[in-house]
Amino acid sequence: MMDRFIIIYLFFLISLIYASHFRGGTITWRPLNNTPSGSKCNLLVRERYSWRRSFSAACFCDSTTIATKGLIGNSDWITCTSGTCSSWSNMNTQTSCTDFSSILDVSSGERYEIRNITLGISFSITYNDGDWFAALYVGANSKWYVTNWVNTVIRPDGYLNTSPVAVTIPIIYKEINIQHVHVVQMSDFDGTDILLCRWSIGTTSNINSYNECGGVCSGVPGAALIQTNCTIVFTLTTAGMYAAVALQIEDYYNTAATVPMSSVPLQFLFYGYGAPSGCTTPPAIIGNRPNRACIGTPIGSNVTEYIIVQVYCPGQSIVDFISSSPVGLKKSAILHPSTYIYQLILSWVPVADQYGPQSLCAGAVDNSNLQSNQWCITFLVGFESPDVIRPSMVQGSASPIGTIFQNHTVFSIQTSKSVNRPTRNGTYIYFWDSTLGGTLVQKYDCGWEPEVTYTGFTTVIRFPTAPWIPGHFYYVTMDSGVASGTEFCGPESAAVNDPTYWVFNIWDPTRSSTTTTTTTPFTTVTVTTKPTSTTSINTLLTTTGIVITTTTPVTTTATLSTSTLPVSTIGTTVSTITTEPKFTVIYPTNIQYLCKQPIIIMNVIMMTFIAPLNAVVMYATFAKLSNIFDPSKLNAKKRHKQRMKRILGPTNPTSFNHELW
Repeated sequence: MMDRFIIIYLFFLISLIYASHFRGGTITWRPLNNTPSGSKCNLLVRERYSWRRSFSAACFCDSTTIATKGLIGNSDWITCTSGTCSSWSNMNTQTSCTDFSSILDVSSGERYEIRNITLGISFSITYNDGDWFAALYVGANSKWYVTNWVNTVIRPDGYLNTSPVAVTIPIIYKEINIQHVHVVQMSDFDGTDILLCRWSIGTTSNINSYNECGGVCSGVPGAALIQTNCTIVFTLTTAGMYAAVALQIEDYYNTAATVPMSSVPLQFLFYGYGAPSGCTTPPAIIGNRPNRACIGTPIGSNVTEYIIVQVYCPGQSIVDFISSSPVGLKKSAILHPSTYIYQLILSWVPVADQYGPQSLCAGAVDNSNLQSNQWCITFLVGFESPDVIRPSMVQGSASPIGTIFQNHTVFSIQTSKSVNRPTRNGTYIYFWDSTLGGTLVQKYDCGWEPEVTYTGFTTVIRFPTAPWIPGHFYYVTMDSGVASGTEFCGPESAAVNDPTYWVFNIWDPTRSSTTTTTTTPFTTVTVTTKPTSTTSINTLLTTTGIVITTTTPVTTTATLSTSTLPVSTIGTTVSTITTEPKFTVIYPTNIQYLCKQPIIIMNVIMMTFIAPLNAVVMYATFAKLSNIFDPSKLNAKKRHKQRMKRILGPTNPTSFNHELW
């Protein structure tokens, strides 16, 4: 009896370990410092897996699990399976839960760990266990193999390599018997690398020298793969069945390289459903950011983003989101702010361990289990997006603003950092006519159109022909990403939708004070002017722009004639002459000119008085010096001194006494 119980218990444990609960995953890595130093380097290894949520408590995830960063998944190990394995220590496969969907019965999580690896070696690491599940086109109930190639050999440019990153939601719903095109978003922190993706291989004849896909190799029957942009073209044929996708994303130093520098696995699922009987239009994610947007995200910043979804049928509603998001990202409840519009608010504070690209992918699920196309954005942690500097009248960042001529064709605006052309097409800058109620005048796709150029901090727009209407007012708006930074995926500027952000108007010569227009002849009428008077109007008057002025009564005589009915009238009228107030604008050159004359006058006056005075002083000085150092005068003084000495020297005593007596 006890033996039977032990056998049943062991069978139960085996069924838990080898059960149908795996839903795909990926492994990536990057050096903490890509400048090599010493004999070892620290690699930050990232693993991400998805599981059947209802399989067990170990795979269950909800909002509380995400908030507490609770662990989910099997407590297994990533092991080294080929190459130089001495530096690798096994890595646990339990991950912090980041996402879940109760409708699709899936939960996902992510884990980061640092490994100290010897420089100049390469090896493969694999997560291998079981099982996939039965409802697969290929590989039902088979083992999974998720294999990554780690390489610490110094690149030709002298740096350590960073592996590519590919991200996807774990399960993608597609209608059967329709050809679909799915693009896998892949990126590389080493911005100049060439990225290719290929089907994973189940033998050792690959860069990993190990099984890369287990039983789900070539898991999408009849699918075609475009390697350069990782695009899958496929058709599902059976409703209720899944197709497992197993890919390797590889980076090459340049187009001439034949051996990749790393190989990253990515595994996920397509699910086929029959044609819906009700609403046949799936929901669509329409904003707040466009698909494949790149967002600069400083470490420690408070990030708030919105996923905005539109439905197209009455009674259609969004009931769930399936997503793949970074650790720590929180999602609100599904909001319904207006008819046919739903949204999800995302909040996140990235930490230092998440430096570099962190991707978010999502799909909206409606009440008929129709799923939107996958929508992905990349948070570039540790970098800032460029800001389009708001135009101002003083030292403005945009040109032109204010009133311009009708033939103006060159426009420019400044950004807070150096920018490049956007990495994706469909990113527009718009010019609108506000006088015509916001009519679109012109738009340019900044992703490719030659009318838009980028030079350092400046974006320049050149119109082949000026489309402006005299007297009309215009404003400019921009899509997210019109200005994109130079780092990695190009962190994007925010969208500009404010119609007061950048405005200008076209000069109208018909309203100019320098233009004379002749009025149509009137009969005699009465008008009131300042000073008040009643008069017969001479119709041969001109008009100018409206200004605030003083008025002066004058007497004029005029002769009027027309081509259709010659009329000659002579009369005395009292009319109002309007004079614009004149403002003198002083430029630096004016100041220089105005200062020339007084400076010259002062110089003449000073020279007139100072020159004679200087001559007198100089004459007196030299005369004095001449008297002091004249040799004849010096000798005369010497002789005079000697004579006086003889006169006043000792006297004869006899004479002296004679004098006394």
